Amino acid sequence: MKLLSVLLFCTILSICHGYRILGLFPFNGKSHFMMFEELMKILARRGHQVDVISTFPLKKPYPNYNDLIVLPTKRQFMNNMTYEEIEIFFATSLVQAVATVGGNDICEFLNHSQMQQLIRNPPNDPPYDAVIIEIFGSPCFAIFGDILKVPVIGASSATLYPWTYDCIANPDNLAFAPSNLVAYPQNMNFWQRMYNFVNTIYTKWTFKTLTAKQTDILRKYVSPDAPDIEEVEKKISIILGNSHISINGIKHTTPAYIEVGGLHINDDEVELPHSLEKWMNESTHGFVYFSFGSMVKIESFPMKILNIFYNSMSKISPVRVLMKIAKSDELPPGLPKNVHVLPWVPQIKVLKHKNVKAFITHGGLMGTQEAIQYGVPLIGIPLFADQFVNIDNYVRLNIAIGLKIDTLTEEKMDHALNSILNDPKYRDTAKELSKKFVDRPLSAADTAIYWVEYIIRNGANALRSPAMDLTWWQVELVDVITFILIATIAALYIIMTAIQFLFNLTRSSDSNELRKKKIS
Repeated sequence: MKLLSVLLFCTILSICHGYRILGLFPFNGKSHFMMFEELMKILARRGHQVDVISTFPLKKPYPNYNDLIVLPTKRQFMNNMTYEEIEIFFATSLVQAVATVGGNDICEFLNHSQMQQLIRNPPNDPPYDAVIIEIFGSPCFAIFGDILKVPVIGASSATLYPWTYDCIANPDNLAFAPSNLVAYPQNMNFWQRMYNFVNTIYTKWTFKTLTAKQTDILRKYVSPDAPDIEEVEKKISIILGNSHISINGIKHTTPAYIEVGGLHINDDEVELPHSLEKWMNESTHGFVYFSFGSMVKIESFPMKILNIFYNSMSKISPVRVLMKIAKSDELPPGLPKNVHVLPWVPQIKVLKHKNVKAFITHGGLMGTQEAIQYGVPLIGIPLFADQFVNIDNYVRLNIAIGLKIDTLTEEKMDHALNSILNDPKYRDTAKELSKKFVDRPLSAADTAIYWVEYIIRNGANALRSPAMDLTWWQVELVDVITFILIATIAALYIIMTAIQFLFNLTRSSDSNELRKKKIS
């Protein structure tokens, strides 16, 4: 009873002293928002009042969570991305897509009527204590730190992209830490390090060139005196990143980069349909889970590829297959009898089930982290964006078999299924990686809460790196190295000149002595 009273008192105290936090997540990507929604719910459960601006309003009310502004969308991507669109996306430069579609275009939401009202008349009763924004392609929203006069906290649903390092002066570590846009191991050879360096520099330059337009957007919709976009993004106090050393390797990081990989993994509010639970329990020979995420329509794939899936899946019977298919009526005939199709799947509960044997995935970071948490090996068939790098990384970690959609054959699919189901090394390695992934001093949720509250308590500059005040050439000690080289060359020149002078002096003296001897 005494313990209950203490807990109740702490809960009331937390609610009474809760902060008001604004979450700004305008990008229309459900896989991104999964992390941000859970972050805001975690803060709401802590007793803070959270207001959220996004394109994904909650379906059910949630205590302390308010959908402040629901932004419109031009195109609904949920379960609606066709194979043809994937091919177009595949041919598009990722940095260009992020900078424009995920960046400049998103910043235009600053002209939305409700956003303008928030900009011109921010609330003061109570005022906000912090703003959390997505770190992706639109640093323009960091301007709300100035508007609301509060710290700006960043959240990235992926590992840091090259162009985001400068926001918090995070070291690049290009000698041993490959960019998340290249599929290299940490032990790179000379040519890989060369490409990693050149690609990173080019990517940063491209992104900054394309997003320079965001300065004009800010001056148009916020204030004619708004600072340059590069100055605005430096308002970010910390970044909560969806990474972890067990998966992404060891890197030098500033304290302002906080790893919270797997933050979104929580199924407490998700109900498992009785019929699906019964099907999984009755899958005594095990089952394979097959999903390409929240966007891709598997049913839109060419018949050639679908036939490969059909034929290979039928061969592993009596092992069953659970497929997430949004519109099963659009699937061509021929689906094997051991395949069960559902339009929606409570993915975490499926991956936690004792009978799941493997996960066929496109390599999205959220889904694969869920599989890693529960020790489920993968068959990766990446389609776009960071999925290629993710799957290559998991292959190196020995928890996945990688396939390519454009060179997929029935023989390759057969081999992948037989290997992942029958070779124990994949499951054993996945279980070991799972232990490392969850072995932390604090959970991802508790880590995120602590550092968000830390910044609010201690101010926006509490973890600001001194490198933020230096130019790139000062950070890399180019000026120091140049001075040392010049000083060394100057010293060598003086020494050589002195030696030459002494040599000439000695030679002249010897010559004079020789002449004197000849005269005498």
